[in-house]
Amino acid sequence: MRSAVQSLRIVIVNTLLSMDDGEVDALALEQDERARALRIGLLEAGYNIVAVFPADMHLPDRVAQLQPDMIIIDAESDARDVLEHVVMATREAPRPIVLFTEDQARSSMEAAMAAGVSAYIVAGLSSERVKPVLDVALARFNVDQKLRNELSDTKLKLAERKTVERAKGLLMERHKISEEEAYGKLRSMAMDKNLKLSELAQRIIDIADLLG
Repeated sequence: MRSAVQSLRIVIVNTLLSMDDGEVDALALEQDERARALRIGLLEAGYNIVAVFPADMHLPDRVAQLQPDMIIIDAESDARDVLEHVVMATREAPRPIVLFTEDQARSSMEAAMAAGVSAYIVAGLSSERVKPVLDVALARFNVDQKLRNELSDTKLKLAERKTVERAKGLLMERHKISEEEAYGKLRSMAMDKNLKLSELAQRIIDIADLLG
């Protein structure tokens, strides 16, 4: 039985595919060797390569259609344009992004990580390194997503609390009651209408705003 990691469906974005013939002639040997090592490493580890695409304007649509579990970028050097396409393709459904490149500039690495790259690998690609790199990238992505979700939940709870506090204040002012009484009234109304406390609070605020 294949493991969950090995069954990952992977799309490779190869920048060489989007170059013209002159550029391919100059970079073909080095790029082909890296691409070959990458494919061998993926296949030996049991990963599923579902497609190899160029970095062009159609990439977001292709990714949306295939819904891969991970995207690997095979870039010769400056990958900013490639990253822009990949980020667009993963905006609605984030997934791990691994970038193999020859670009050693710190600014490029920082820009890539800020854009959402889970692993930035410079030079020296061998088939044996592929699986460990992808394992780390997947683990980091999962940790980042957990932190993002926790932050989002915290912001949502804070916003809901502010909404409830404002509605409570409106009830206190309108009915000349205490804070505790206003909160109890909110809870009772929410239960009667089968609504979350924050949903009822927002309705009260909306009505107050309409009435001026």
